[in-house]
Amino acid sequence: MLTPRSYSLNSSLKQSFSKPFLTLDEQLAQLKYRGMKFHDEKVAKHYLEHLNYYRLGGYWLPFEADHETHTFKENVYFEDVLNLYIFDRELRLLILDIIERIEVSIRSKFAHHLAECFGSHAHLNPKLFHSSDNYYKTLLKLKSEIDRNKNELFIKHHFDKYNEELPPIWVCVEVMTLGQISNWYSNLKERKHRQAIAKDYELDEKILSSFLHHLTTVRNVAAHHSRLWNRKFTIDFVLPNHPSELNQKFNQSSKKYIYNTLIMCEYLMDTISKDSMWKNRLEELLCTHKIDTTKMGYISI
Repeated sequence: MLTPRSYSLNSSLKQSFSKPFLTLDEQLAQLKYRGMKFHDEKVAKHYLEHLNYYRLGGYWLPFEADHETHTFKENVYFEDVLNLYIFDRELRLLILDIIERIEVSIRSKFAHHLAECFGSHAHLNPKLFHSSDNYYKTLLKLKSEIDRNKNELFIKHHFDKYNEELPPIWVCVEVMTLGQISNWYSNLKERKHRQAIAKDYELDEKILSSFLHHLTTVRNVAAHHSRLWNRKFTIDFVLPNHPSELNQKFNQSSKKYIYNTLIMCEYLMDTISKDSMWKNRLEELLCTHKIDTTKMGYISI
């Protein structure tokens, strides 16, 4: 956790912020001075107004010839930057779409297995979970989510009719976030129960636990409209050795980028919905925008 003292470290090396406010016309002029070209300055000005110069700056970094001076490579157009920005936005929407499918599937498998093995309120039994501290933290978060959604008909129905402090597990999972279901799953005490859920996806439970943890980070980046396409994630996931045809698709030397995530999502979607057109939509997106996919971790051919 950062404290005020944390910010004062190496203060002798710091300087006061002195960059001036720039009007839209001045922003445009600065980009021109640095070598950027424009097909339509009016359109560029519109996007600078609505997307924020600073936000777009993250997308023109790959087009810079010198990051110190912020000068651009030859023949870089504002529209090239905008194309990359639009690609990233559409990629975020696409990844959120598949994460929703995976999240709902995991919720369902988790609830079904716990209810089948331990009854409708297995989530109220701390003995089923490895870390009691983690269990009570996740239980508290679950109670908070239930309270926040208390006016939802399926929640209200339970409290109007039944005595239990929480609804059954198959109801509770409907208000769990991806991060919460990831914690509940990974904290199951006995490996055989984690494995029983993972085997439905033909994965080892350690792989599934690791991927759900990683996917939570990806989901948060995408949901908060942050740059995704070339992000280097601090939390990656353990790549599965089996099935072998899946393992061969991964980029083993570039594990922290979105490419491996996309491969794993495609694999899971084949189990969840074999008729899904998600892979085709991804390929169409890549084909339409023609960006440098090696910066996403794609294997260079």
